[in-house]
Amino acid sequence: MVLPLSKCGRIEPNYPLVTGHRGPVLDIAWCPFNDNVIASGSEDGIVRVWHIPDGGLVRPLTDPIVELIGHQRRVGLILWNPVANNVLLSASADLKILIWNVGTAEVLYSINHPDLIWSVCWNWEGNRLVTTCKDKKIRIYNPRSGEMEQEALGHEGAKPQKAIFLRNGLLFTTGFSRMSERQYALRSEVALSEPIILEELDTSNGILSPIYDPDVNLLYLCAKGDSNIRYFEITDEPPFVHYINTYQSTEPQRGLGSMPKRGCDIHQCEIARFYKLHSRGFCEVITFTVPRKSELFQDDLYPDTLADTPAMSAEEWANGKDAEPVLMSLKDGYKPKAQEFKLTKSRSNILDRMPTKTREKETVPKEKLDEVMEEIRKLKSIVLKQEVRIRDLEKKMEEPKIPQPEILPEENSKQNQVNNNHHEPVSILVDEV
Repeated sequence: MVLPLSKCGRIEPNYPLVTGHRGPVLDIAWCPFNDNVIASGSEDGIVRVWHIPDGGLVRPLTDPIVELIGHQRRVGLILWNPVANNVLLSASADLKILIWNVGTAEVLYSINHPDLIWSVCWNWEGNRLVTTCKDKKIRIYNPRSGEMEQEALGHEGAKPQKAIFLRNGLLFTTGFSRMSERQYALRSEVALSEPIILEELDTSNGILSPIYDPDVNLLYLCAKGDSNIRYFEITDEPPFVHYINTYQSTEPQRGLGSMPKRGCDIHQCEIARFYKLHSRGFCEVITFTVPRKSELFQDDLYPDTLADTPAMSAEEWANGKDAEPVLMSLKDGYKPKAQEFKLTKSRSNILDRMPTKTREKETVPKEKLDEVMEEIRKLKSIVLKQEVRIRDLEKKMEEPKIPQPEILPEENSKQNQVNNNHHEPVSILVDEV
């Protein structure tokens, strides 16, 4: 389901959905360079890329713009490259990571793993990968060559652990101790097995998911089933990871998603916005703000952030080019740019042909929709009334018949004679159904 941010309240039962997968959707990811494009991975083992028109859907979306078929089992992780256009990573239960050129629907690279993959993360420049695996090990790969550069044992617990790259090149990991206590650690690439710091949080069961803000080096920890969000600041001074505070609520979360910094309200000093999915089926918006008396632009809260412009094409990235992400200033606000893809390749970029707005012929006037909905309601009412009448008739048919008195032969003869002398018309009444 894709909803405009302005749409609040209860959603209509017949609201249009994206329904192209043949199994449950396990992960989704918006394209960082095209706000109309979203990728999804599913139990059916296929990665699909969808185009959402401006303003949302007016009818169910069943046909993706790209189908990426290469995995043999369910796809649980989807991740776009932070610097290269149309480069998408998918991780599956078939123990493989595939790196795709979405514009041509081709596999660029494949990386095998010895066991089930729990998490994957690109580094700041988009040229390294860190993964965690069911064998409790943390691995760092060169995605272009598939070469494993580092490998070390992570957290000792048997439950899933996760790892992400920080902007300064360090790694932040979450997991469990041997006694099932939740932990987080800060690690260096050159000494993965020896954490710079290792802290225990609590004994809850939820798997901690780190959400990182590279602009101000804030890190948020949340977990499915928890009703809180802890947040920390990461610095170059000991103890390196500084606890700030905890957001508390009364309802546990099923999932949590974050808004890119360019979508935050800089006039309200909003530094983070999360979308919390509740177990009761609704989504709550959670904002983090830093109160300031001054109404001027706060440079310390809003350094240059990730832009919606790629630093290179998929072909350039595959050929070995490296670059840092393109940054933008929020001082004058965020102005969406026209999505353009100027690529040179053997096959045309599929995303180039996708419109950024809903076609006019696909737009149905609101008055027409209201008229159709009213007609549907009337038809439903008629159908319900007819169903009631049918049930009543069926009950009458099922009622036992009253037995007729037995007529003796002599009386039967007299009765037939009377009937022959009186030929009165017989009328049959039939109830309308």
